[in-house]
Amino acid sequence: MKSPQSGIFALGTASHAYLELDATGVAGALVAAVCSLREPRTTMGGVNLVAGFRPGLWQRVAPEDAPPGVDGFDDDLVGADGYVMPATQHDAVLWLSGSAYDVVFDVARHAIAELRPVASVAEETSSWPYQHDRDLTGFIDGSENPTLVDAPATVLVPEGDRGAGGTILLLQKWEHLATDWESLPVAGQEAVIGRTKLDSVELDPRPEDSHVARTDQDDFGHIFRRNMPYGTVTGHGTMFVGFAATQAPLDAMLRSMAGLDGPRDALTRYTRPLTGAYYFVPSTDSLRAR
Repeated sequence: MKSPQSGIFALGTASHAYLELDATGVAGALVAAVCSLREPRTTMGGVNLVAGFRPGLWQRVAPEDAPPGVDGFDDDLVGADGYVMPATQHDAVLWLSGSAYDVVFDVARHAIAELRPVASVAEETSSWPYQHDRDLTGFIDGSENPTLVDAPATVLVPEGDRGAGGTILLLQKWEHLATDWESLPVAGQEAVIGRTKLDSVELDPRPEDSHVARTDQDDFGHIFRRNMPYGTVTGHGTMFVGFAATQAPLDAMLRSMAGLDGPRDALTRYTRPLTGAYYFVPSTDSLRAR
């Protein structure tokens, strides 16, 4: 049985860094170099390192281990009213997390140095938890997440399928329009989210355009979210880090949020997507085999 990359499920980490990379030469060399970062000499200091690759790149390098029907975020997603979720697909991603930012910082710098001959950093973001489990809107994030007992069966490619033990990652950076959001009364914010702010109880009835309604996992399929806040006091938002066993639920949720099959998600009027990329995150066994 193939083992997933453990950092996917390592809850409780206080510091995170996301490095999105583009190959500067032969893309296969980037894959080999990233896979070599799994050695203990790199994952030091209690830092979790999760590595993923552009789906088309992984399909080319490891066709026997690439799940079918997984595509990169290669084209902007445009809603019915012209609303745009930008495509900013890169070749690889490293997600590092740990108990303190100094060790995350050191491991990230080491990884960048190791990869410099074959790749450049296209996007870098660091993040941290806010009030235990809330995002910077003030609402609890991840209320529908499966438990750690159930999450692997929910989001990992099943044994016997191509890509077993791996998972599909959707990574997006969402900038909060803080002034607009904070001008809403709490009742207005709750209508946008579809949950109460204090204790995350789903509204009944819930507004049709609420975030809860437009991303209902009972409708689209279940995912595992590891979202984290990012940014500064004057410019901040949410890193959406969502995992699924297939691309379908992630893609369907984005289309729903953009208003392609109903009303546009009200939350998109108070947050702005800046990036968007899909990555396949192989099992640790597959990484070691490269």
